[in-house]
Amino acid sequence: MTRDAQRRVAGFLDGVPVPMLAVDGRARTIAANPAAEALFGPDLLDRPFVTVLRHPAVVEAVDWVLYPTAHPAPAPDPELATPPEGIATIRAVITADGRDVTAAITVAPLPAAMGKGATIAVLDQSVAEEAEQMRRDFVANVSHELKTPLTAMIGFIETLRGPARHDEKARDRFLDIMEREAGRMNRLVSELLSLSRVQSEERRRPTASLDLALLLRGVVATMTPVAEAAGVVIEAEGMSESLRVPGDADQLVQVFQNLFENAIKYGGSGGYLGIRLRRVEYEPLMRGPAWAVDVQDRGEGIDGMHLPRLTERFYRVDTHRSRAQGGTGLGLAIVKHIINRHRGRLRIDSQRGKGSTFTVILPETTARE
Repeated sequence: MTRDAQRRVAGFLDGVPVPMLAVDGRARTIAANPAAEALFGPDLLDRPFVTVLRHPAVVEAVDWVLYPTAHPAPAPDPELATPPEGIATIRAVITADGRDVTAAITVAPLPAAMGKGATIAVLDQSVAEEAEQMRRDFVANVSHELKTPLTAMIGFIETLRGPARHDEKARDRFLDIMEREAGRMNRLVSELLSLSRVQSEERRRPTASLDLALLLRGVVATMTPVAEAAGVVIEAEGMSESLRVPGDADQLVQVFQNLFENAIKYGGSGGYLGIRLRRVEYEPLMRGPAWAVDVQDRGEGIDGMHLPRLTERFYRVDTHRSRAQGGTGLGLAIVKHIINRHRGRLRIDSQRGKGSTFTVILPETTARE
């Protein structure tokens, strides 16, 4: 292929937003757009294609497109649309950018005016695959969380209609359990609706302004009776003066109530809940000043292996204990999405036997896009 033809092919690929390469009749790479270089690395030109993308099915598709009479056609993928004649579309897990990428790869012949060759377009489907897996996991988790108490309640109802029909003690005990399980299911449904609302609003920044110190004082006042009942002393610091930050008051109340409740439930063994409001002169990720709220307990702490997953939906460090205390496994997921909407950060520091600190960092002013 001539240099002029290669330049035309390169110009053609540069306008394509997905990773795309072109090979000549010898299956050597003659062009690659910036997206392909970002995925496969630099120095892709004048190399055998097999050294760029080492996947047998992709190499076979390139060979077939270049010389259809000398090579068998790739088997059609039932999950992909049937391509036009002379074009191959396959799905493969390839290694690129140091990771495994699930991709739909389309191999098509170059226009005749550009000479003998083929283009290879790589559409990364990893994000879609991960989203679909998350959806499946979410449905499975919700089904499990609802089915377990429903099954128990059905069993109690059958018992109350049968052997325990006239047993007052059994009836009272079963009704207490049914009330508790119904309450947990109601909380689960409420938090699922809350999570859905928060996620739908996550890309819309709050436009209102609020007094963060006043908001925290209100949450502390609300949670004080709960803390006292659990034998936990609350110590608040840095909330005496008024300060205003951009934010949704209702959502931030939800954030801090959740964190305070968790500290009392799971860190209450230490008998202490510390809340500290402090200014951060410069927060690198926000490129400016911020306000941090530390929520600290002196309880059992959390093993470091659990910390990266604490904000996942339905993830629990101790499943039995969480359910026994009425937890749904959604609280920290909601907290994470609310903080994301505020362009803030959630940091978690904890060690077994040394308690935990959850830090909410909010920008002092509306950050620039």
